[in-house]
Amino acid sequence: MKNWFFSRLRVVIGIVVLVVLTSVASVAWKRMTANTKPVLTAVHETKKPAVKALKKRAEPVLVLPENAWVDSTLQSLSLDEKIGQLFMVATYSNRDDSHYKYIDRLVNEFHIGGLIFFQGGPVGQAQLTNRYQAQSKIPLFIGIDGEWGLGMRLDSTLSYPKQMVLGSIQDDQLIYKMGSDIARQCTRLGIQINFAPVSDINSNSANPVIGIRSFGEDRDNVTRKAIAYMKGLQHNKVIATAKHFPGHGDTDADSHFTLPVLTHSAEQIHETDLYPYRAMIADSLMGVLSGHLNIPALDSTPNQASSLSEKVINGLLRKDLGFRGLVFTDAMNMKGVLKTGKAADVNLKAIVAGNDVLLYPESIAETVAKIKDAIKDRLISEKIIDDKVKRILQAKYWSGLSQYKPVDVNNLYNDLNPESSKELYRALCEASVTVVKNDNNLLPVGSVIDNNMASVSLGDGSGVAFQKMLSTYKPMRSYAFYEGPSSQEQISEMLTYLQRYNTVIVDIHGIASNPKRNYGITQGMTDFVSQLKQQNKKVILCLFGSPYSIQFFPETDVLICANQDGKDQQEIVPQIIFGAMSSQGKLPVSVSSFKSGTGVTTTTINRIAFGTPESVGMNGNWLKKIDEVATAAVNDRVFPGCEILVARGGKIIYDKQFGGLNYRTPERVTSETIYDLASVTKVSATLQAIMLLYDRKQIDLDAKASTYLPELVGTNKQNFTIRDLLMHRSGLISFYPPLWDRTKTSAGGLLPEYYSSKSDTAYYLQVAPKLFAKPALRDSVWKWVIESPMNNRKDRAGNYGFLYSDLGFLTLQKVVERVTGEPLNVFVASNIYEPLGLGYLGFNPLSRFPYKQIAPTENDYRFRGQLLQGTVHDQMAAIMGGVSGHAGLFGTARDLAILFQMNLWKGNYAGKRYFEQATVPFFSRVYDESHHRGLGWDKAPLDGNSSYVSPQASVNSFGHTGFTGTMVWMDPQEDLLFIFLSNRVNPDPDNSSITTQRTRRKIQDIVYSSLLERKSQLP
Repeated sequence: MKNWFFSRLRVVIGIVVLVVLTSVASVAWKRMTANTKPVLTAVHETKKPAVKALKKRAEPVLVLPENAWVDSTLQSLSLDEKIGQLFMVATYSNRDDSHYKYIDRLVNEFHIGGLIFFQGGPVGQAQLTNRYQAQSKIPLFIGIDGEWGLGMRLDSTLSYPKQMVLGSIQDDQLIYKMGSDIARQCTRLGIQINFAPVSDINSNSANPVIGIRSFGEDRDNVTRKAIAYMKGLQHNKVIATAKHFPGHGDTDADSHFTLPVLTHSAEQIHETDLYPYRAMIADSLMGVLSGHLNIPALDSTPNQASSLSEKVINGLLRKDLGFRGLVFTDAMNMKGVLKTGKAADVNLKAIVAGNDVLLYPESIAETVAKIKDAIKDRLISEKIIDDKVKRILQAKYWSGLSQYKPVDVNNLYNDLNPESSKELYRALCEASVTVVKNDNNLLPVGSVIDNNMASVSLGDGSGVAFQKMLSTYKPMRSYAFYEGPSSQEQISEMLTYLQRYNTVIVDIHGIASNPKRNYGITQGMTDFVSQLKQQNKKVILCLFGSPYSIQFFPETDVLICANQDGKDQQEIVPQIIFGAMSSQGKLPVSVSSFKSGTGVTTTTINRIAFGTPESVGMNGNWLKKIDEVATAAVNDRVFPGCEILVARGGKIIYDKQFGGLNYRTPERVTSETIYDLASVTKVSATLQAIMLLYDRKQIDLDAKASTYLPELVGTNKQNFTIRDLLMHRSGLISFYPPLWDRTKTSAGGLLPEYYSSKSDTAYYLQVAPKLFAKPALRDSVWKWVIESPMNNRKDRAGNYGFLYSDLGFLTLQKVVERVTGEPLNVFVASNIYEPLGLGYLGFNPLSRFPYKQIAPTENDYRFRGQLLQGTVHDQMAAIMGGVSGHAGLFGTARDLAILFQMNLWKGNYAGKRYFEQATVPFFSRVYDESHHRGLGWDKAPLDGNSSYVSPQASVNSFGHTGFTGTMVWMDPQEDLLFIFLSNRVNPDPDNSSITTQRTRRKIQDIVYSSLLERKSQLP
């Protein structure tokens, strides 16, 4: 009975064991088959960089494909050739021939498997790559340590923002695009491996080696961005390499110089440091770089570098995390690993530990001998070497090296630096700027700009672009401490200057990335901001560098962290301050009282911004043709110099200056060069005032001008209307030379009853730099206008036909002044220019600016007998004291851009409405097709036959030109703004080449063609 019972029991136990084993085998088979997907499938199954919720133990994927080329190549290799595949040697493209011959020797004698390029240039690297590849039996892996792009190592190439800057960005798709573009550049240069991204969580703010190379301290943010970067690379056939495994983020030593110790518990390492690596491995990560770290919780061997630890590489990485891709060591010449032994010994330890590739190894010959001895002594099997080489060959096959083609050096520079890359860089910068604090919603600074505002730049003197951009939105007094402040005396003196200002913008530059010496923040900087705040000023603090620098400053009303310093960041921050763009960034780390993830999203208030052509659907490469036309025009003496500005969608995307102020001296045109706008005055001043009065119902366009100017009653000018004046059909003659001829002697000199070479209480109307007139001359001019004859151009009905007339707009000036009770210049300044923040646009610029900032016009030997620089070129406007309805306005391209963007936006700008929405369209529509005129505005000819307007301009476009060689043109159909400023009348007003050569039209043609070219590239 007992035997029967035990016999039955054995049967039951056997069945149970069989069921369990079957179940286990089934699970194992499912996992094994699930893990055999090649990376080509895994990587390309999705191009979305977003990361799904991560399981604590996510399943890895097989990232290296099987292939007959791999097997046959492996079988063809000798032991020496197989061992050679394990080396990836450092090389340079800026060394001498002895270095290049040394690499030749390594390729030929030791059969090395790859090269990692460091400093040099792209063309030199391409040529050397071709040289070395031609000598190698098996195509070499070419790698680069390009965490922020090729520019990290090579000249003449682009550097993208550092990873902590990217950590502030909320749109991970931008990180993916960056990874894709870096991969495109790598592929073009024959590179298959980028040793990026840094996947460490920088939880130690004093970390001397990771810091800004990390995406930040939040593990989820780091993971999302590391995967986005990885996918961007690998979707475009470049191997990504996560580093520095198992995590270098919480160390206070640099492994380049010593062996850092990570004291985290095993639980903390698994929950924090390994989190990004686990997620990336579960996705499609192809490469891991092992860091030289001592981590007792993972391997208690004294002074053991984790890169040499079997427990860490073969155990944790390979077995526990299931990584099946390539494992690279960190550079084997670093002191963090060499301090543990001789080069050949540590190289062997790294191979035994589980690494596949020795990066930057020393003592290659000795290492080869060591590995062969180890195989002979059975310390390591040749099969393990075969497995490593097979993984390397699989990765080479995936990278396309089985069908290697030499790098084509033709057009290499342009291919590596397209406009699209610059656009992406700009987008990354814009998305990363972080408004950390914004008390009382001080930002954006609104439509009524605080006139009591100043800026102070502290640091290495690099805040020029920042202050220049501030002045685009609000001309303000700017100060600078280029190397300080270094003493309390300097601080006190600056505070004295700032007493009158309510709001002070402080920008800090020269911020270091290393925590040593407080990231470059001096005590003087901290003291200045503290004392400024103590004076109850509103302080807007802008830090152009590491967010860790925040800890050294007191809290201010507004705190902006740009994360990095550069021209782009310095141009972006002012746009955020004034509401031309919004802030989107979040802090990537915790600092002071601000937690990681802190950030205020500010709003925009319809101000003109700055961007790239591609960001508004235009082709930047095509726009470069403008440079050729403008340069040729300067060389052909069409004009001494010019400025050309193009904006679309409210963004200035092209603003360049060419040539000089004249043909004799070297002064170059800048964005602050002030030009005599000539007849552009008509639409920039007089017409703006007329539209404003029309909106206010203070004038009636169909009322007679004599209604407002009773002195016209009873004259030959009593019947024309305001509309007639705007459409140049009032009957007024176009030009009236006798007006200033009456002030000359019969011999051509100037009558002393009108003029003096010196300014005093009797003569103070400046008509030339060294010529002044009595103010009564203005009244005489108006009297002479009233007495002037009418033209004889009448139609059959007896109505006056079109005749372009300066006198008409001089008359409109009088209407404005009579209705408002203010001079034209005062009215437009107080109602339009000042609210818009236009600091350069105005009449009589010599009262506000040095003459050297103003482009000279005619050398006037006919009337004033001197070079005109700072006084209006037009003679009639000059004897009016420089203020006239038809001429006299001076300005810069950027001020005009703001004014006419407001017009293009139908009178709305920065949250303030200047005109009713229908007003500008009403005035700018076609009223006279035969003469292409609106109400005050010039229109494009319907037949496209114009010397200055492109035939591609829409029928809805409008603008005006000026005699001195100026032009503004708006096209609401394309949301396009074009501004051209020159002084073509210098020194001779008879120079008509700008018209005969159709220079402005040629340039505008390019602008429209760039738009069409961009459209043709869109899917």
